[in-house]
Amino acid sequence: MQHTKKILLGALLAVLAGCAFNPATNRPDLVLMSEEKEVRIGREMHEKLVASTPIYRDPVLNAYVDYVGQKIVRTSDRPGLTYHFTIIDSQDINAFALPGGYVYINRGLLTYLHSEAEMAAVLAHEVGHITARHAVRQKTAATGAGVASVLSVLVTGSGVVGDVTNLWTTAAVKGYGRDMELEADRFGAQYMFNAGYDPQAMINVIALLKDQETFARRKARIEGKKQQTYHGVFSTHPRNDIRLQEVVAAAGELPEEKKEVKIEKYREKTEGLVYGKNAQESERNRYNHKRLGFSLLFPDGWEVENQRSAIVGIAPDGQASITIKVERRNGNQPADMALREVYDVRTLEQDEELNQYRLTGHTGRLPAAGGGNPDRVAVVFYGSRQYILEGRINDESLRGAESLNKYDNLFLTSIRSFRPLRKSDVIQPDIKRVRYVQANEKTTFASLARHMDIGEYAEEQLRLLNGYYPRGEPKPGEWIKIVQ
Repeated sequence: MQHTKKILLGALLAVLAGCAFNPATNRPDLVLMSEEKEVRIGREMHEKLVASTPIYRDPVLNAYVDYVGQKIVRTSDRPGLTYHFTIIDSQDINAFALPGGYVYINRGLLTYLHSEAEMAAVLAHEVGHITARHAVRQKTAATGAGVASVLSVLVTGSGVVGDVTNLWTTAAVKGYGRDMELEADRFGAQYMFNAGYDPQAMINVIALLKDQETFARRKARIEGKKQQTYHGVFSTHPRNDIRLQEVVAAAGELPEEKKEVKIEKYREKTEGLVYGKNAQESERNRYNHKRLGFSLLFPDGWEVENQRSAIVGIAPDGQASITIKVERRNGNQPADMALREVYDVRTLEQDEELNQYRLTGHTGRLPAAGGGNPDRVAVVFYGSRQYILEGRINDESLRGAESLNKYDNLFLTSIRSFRPLRKSDVIQPDIKRVRYVQANEKTTFASLARHMDIGEYAEEQLRLLNGYYPRGEPKPGEWIKIVQ
């Protein structure tokens, strides 16, 4: 028994000795993942995310976010990583990070921030998640990597970290739990201080997010709906969070003349930022067929041709394509049987039912893909017709597992976007943008709201945009946000 304990203790010490030392937490990481693997996983996740998520295409604003983010990175505990900062084209108010140096901030959150320092606070918090390896640590914990499972790895040789096809984005987008979030706050506040930004800006960001929650509760109560719980960045904090105030104060206090807030710079860079839904941007490659009454989103940058017998979307490099064909339905034949009949196969790989926009269908990968056969196929029932969708990799050299998964993700995203045509698809909506104006002695949010087409709660939205929720009016000469 004593001999066995010594063996187990020696094995455990060997594991601990091989663990990566985390410079942020100042302790070993009990995770069996090298930084190289962490970066590789992050890169794969990033590629999948940008292939299926609209990215905000504003080179000036993207460069600005990257500039501030890299300024934070240089003061962090892991400056040797290559960090990537991306703006997600979504009106949702959130930011998140993925392993290996990938940070994302939603356009919707940028809309409500008021200074460069506040944006730095959000980015620094997310960099804190990366330097502390929260995604890796939580994934390891989720797979039971305690002492027992670490020892079992030594005995069996099995891996601890899950398959990289699990994007881990649930934790990344919804937060990691109170302790990890506070740890990211502590690191983020210190990085802000090191970079010259006032760490108190982190408190300001939480205040404006809590105002959003208060408004959402009030709106849900008025409309008799259930309020959706907010799970975004800083969501674990109450409005007056003593622990947060302590970690922010611990970062240090800069002399007044050295605090970087940069309200004017932020105003200059966010002038014209899209407000609300950005249909033209996020769905600019949507193909609408007026006669047949359907709509489908092709991957960004693909060219679409309406040929005699099919509609074909082709990648810019010609390496992949998506084809749509239309046939009459065969009575009440189930979708999976219809798809197998079209391609004369008994089985499909990775197949699943489709239920989208009140349409039904089926999709799967052909077992004998390549050599002229499509890779991903689908059938969608719409009225008396069935639409056959085919995703094909045209370059045989791209049939490795990584390329197959990359293109299959693109094919599936387009297949799942197939829906009936809407009136709004034919008439492009006006895009509303944030503009800055100076208030005068007669300016009130109520009077401004009467001239803005931003919905039933226009005054409340203007107050939230300008940090005056639920009451207060702008001072003469103050720069305020409006929507046009």
